[in-house]
Parts: sequence; structure tokens; C-alpha cells
Amino acid sequence: MTPLLSVRDLRKTYGPRVGCTDVSFDLYPGEVMGIVGESGSGKSTLLSCLAGHLDPDEGTVVYDTRDRGRVDTRSMSEPARRMLGRTDWAFVHQNPRDGLRMSVSAGGNVGERLMAVGARHYGDIRDSALDWLGRVEIEADRIDDRPRAFSGGMQQRLQIARNLVTGPRLVFMDEPTGGLDVSVQARLLDLMRGLVREMGLSAIIVTHDLAVVRLLADRLMVMKSGQVVEAGLTDQVLDDPQHAYTQLLVSSVLQV
Repeated sequence: MTPLLSVRDLRKTYGPRVGCTDVSFDLYPGEVMGIVGESGSGKSTLLSCLAGHLDPDEGTVVYDTRDRGRVDTRSMSEPARRMLGRTDWAFVHQNPRDGLRMSVSAGGNVGERLMAVGARHYGDIRDSALDWLGRVEIEADRIDDRPRAFSGGMQQRLQIARNLVTGPRLVFMDEPTGGLDVSVQARLLDLMRGLVREMGLSAIIVTHDLAVVRLLADRLMVMKSGQVVEAGLTDQVLDDPQHAYTQLLVSSVLQV
């Protein structure tokens, strides 16, 4: 099987500080990869480099596009990369306000992404928005409400609807449950797991929460000081960690 995403020797520095270095992996269609580590480990820097929000200093990020086959996204033009981000890729921010237009209605937030890829028929756009609001458990009568009228959990579900309405194949998630109450987290995780399976999505999830990757991720990478110190099947890494840092992460959760 051809990897959907192939990353080789990725490196990003900020002056003398290393963001991430020597990161290589393949992500296959329908696979979910978790990236964990403490604050400052490099996981968010890596995610930003993969999603094209940061330009790495070295390395390649090769994506198997629908129309051109395998392409190093670093060599793509800015317009082509933006279009990829609107169609085949999606990015779910930790703070949903970073991924939503707060002055636009819930339906408008979902519809805008459809319009960005050429949709023009108002009725069809509104129908799609209604469908997706229902899929993320937002009542149809909230379609004209602004996101600021929603709870944090509802804002995150709206951001997910906005991202998935165009049918992307790869979703980047940056601490998608961060800052939410435990009960809200559980509901959101269940929703995300269902959508990933239903749509056959590939995803890369950055989180500090091992319970999140246990539930969602097929494979896991553990980062420390910008490097991947351990990688493997999620259950294998969490149940039998080999690296001392991974052992520390797992034991700290068990002691809570």
C-alpha cells in the first residue's frame, strides 16, 4: 500500500533551540497517528511543519495527492498548498476560535469552506451545513447562531464540521480536547472516533493526554527535546514502554 504521507529527516530550529529534528515516518490511508510528549517536546512544531504552517529547515513531506500522485508539499506553490488545505487536508485547532469565524453563523462557518472549493448554490450549501451540524450533534435550530453563543465543546464540534464538510483524507489535530471538561472531552472523543471510522480518515493527533491516543490512535510517536524517542503500535508503546522517558510518561498517568 502506498503511504498517504511520507516524512523524511524533518528538522526545524529556532536559532539555537531545536523544534524537531530527524523525524521520519509513513502514514497510511485510514491510519491515525498520535504524537505525545511534554510541553516543549516539539510535537506542535512537528505538526505545524507537516501541515504547512511552518517551513522546515530540512527534510521532505511527501503527500499522495488525488490528481498529481506523490508530491513534496514543500515544493508546492502557496496557492496549491492553500487549496490542499481547503480540500484534502483539515486542521483542528486546540482553541476552536482559531479555526472559526466568530462573526459568522454556525451554518455560514460550514458553508464558507464549501464556497472556497467552488460551491455556489445557496440551498445545497445550507442543506450540507444542516447535515453536518447534525453529524456533530448541534441542533438544526442553531444554524443561524454565532459561535460565541456556543459552549466550548459545541464550538469544537462546529470546527470539526467546518473542517470535514469537504471530505478531506488527512486531518491534523492539535490538542483537540484541551481545555474541555472531562465529560465534554469524552463526548467529543466518541464523536471523533465515529467520524474517523465512518469516513476512513487518516489523522495526526498531537496531545499530552495518553487517554486520547489510547482511544483514537493506531500508532504512537513519543517526542522529547525535538526527537522521536519511541514509536510503535499504541497499545504496545503504552503497555510495554521501552524508553525511560516513555516509562515516565506512562507511570505519571498511572499515579494520578
